[in-house]
Amino acid sequence: DPDKKTEVVLLACGSFNPITNMHLRLFELAKDYFHETGKYKVIKGIISPVGDAYKKKGLISANHRVTMAKLATKNSDWVEVDDWESSQSEWLETLKVLRYHHQKLFSPDPTNSLQNAIPLTKPGRKRKQEPNRHDPVKKKNQSPDIKSVPQVKLLCGSDMLESFGIPNLWKLEDITEIVENHGLVCISRAGNSVQKFIYESDILWRHRNNIHLVEEWITNDISSTKIRRALRRGQSIRYLVPDVVQAYIEKNNLYSPESEDRNAGVVLAPLQKYESDSKN
Repeated sequence: DPDKKTEVVLLACGSFNPITNMHLRLFELAKDYFHETGKYKVIKGIISPVGDAYKKKGLISANHRVTMAKLATKNSDWVEVDDWESSQSEWLETLKVLRYHHQKLFSPDPTNSLQNAIPLTKPGRKRKQEPNRHDPVKKKNQSPDIKSVPQVKLLCGSDMLESFGIPNLWKLEDITEIVENHGLVCISRAGNSVQKFIYESDILWRHRNNIHLVEEWITNDISSTKIRRALRRGQSIRYLVPDVVQAYIEKNNLYSPESEDRNAGVVLAPLQKYESDSKN
């Protein structure tokens, strides 16, 4: 019965500077993994590029990064781009972005609930044949095996998981809430080092059942950093990023030695915030 499956929304946060084929593959790998367990149904993927206030070296404007991500996902029927995080004037903790998307599923905008209501108002043939299947009473006190609200899980690569260990980059209570209330899906090609990292962290170990490790057997070593380096050197990035993204980068002449020097010498927003917290 497909209704018994837990619905999952995959949320990927990051710079997407620029978005690459690897970013898009993460979603596909995670979706395959969840469907193969037989317990989950992935209903949506969300790409949430970080805002400019993150102050990462070489970070080009959010406007361009969001546009490229939208171009890259135009042909996907389940992965979309959300610019709420990138349009904030201040840098937002990842946990706040997770919470926002979780809330949004609880109280979707009216257009969403309209769409959801359509199947209920159309009787259709099925209902007449199986009157017991669609018992309206069931809707109110849902049977325990139907999880009514989808789970929003943070989709990441092993580098993001291991960044939990960098002092002052993450708040301990944020990491706890992410793995306790939401969950992590970590795509890793070096599964063992990630497992070792989880084993060595008390918080991650305690919530290891909520951390899904997905082995990437067809390894893909494309990174945005390498893409930018190739562009600075006038080398081709074709087949590493979607063609539409490559065209957009060329048209707007996005990456250069100058763009790579943006925010040079500026302390990353979370480090600024948490280092001052730990001093006080």
